[in-house]
Amino acid sequence: MQKIIPFLWFDDKAEEAVNFYISIFKKAKIVSITRYGEEVPGPKGKVMSLNFELEGQEFIALNGGPGVFTFSGAISFFVKCKTQEEVDHYWEKLSQGGDEKAQQCGWLKDKYGVYWQIIPDVLGEMLKDPDPEKARRATKAMLQMKKIDIKSLNEAYEKP
Repeated sequence: MQKIIPFLWFDDKAEEAVNFYISIFKKAKIVSITRYGEEVPGPKGKVMSLNFELEGQEFIALNGGPGVFTFSGAISFFVKCKTQEEVDHYWEKLSQGGDEKAQQCGWLKDKYGVYWQIIPDVLGEMLKDPDPEKARRATKAMLQMKKIDIKSLNEAYEKP
């Protein structure tokens, strides 16, 4: 059992957002759905909350109503990728209909206002390199990118 579960407040698009997310991740499923009924105020029969999993991570999504909470870039979901193909897949899917102005250094904001970081594992290795010049070159290259490009990172990192 997971002790800490991210809880996502949507105005009224929780079901739509969850279906979007589970269509993108390979290991993804809706675990349970709770609907508004007589005992809970809200449109009877409409989805109130969904428990779902993405790659083994549990989440809860709520249709909580407008004007209470909004998402912020201060919290994002970090998606670790092994290959450029993976980076491309998650970037293209999650950024569909999102805010292009919020894209930088591997970060994006999806069409539901949720922030994601699509980051190849190799970037972390480069930034922790004991050679400060290599790490600086990788950082400089990353800062010029929206979607992370592993080939361009490697070229900057290895450049003498």
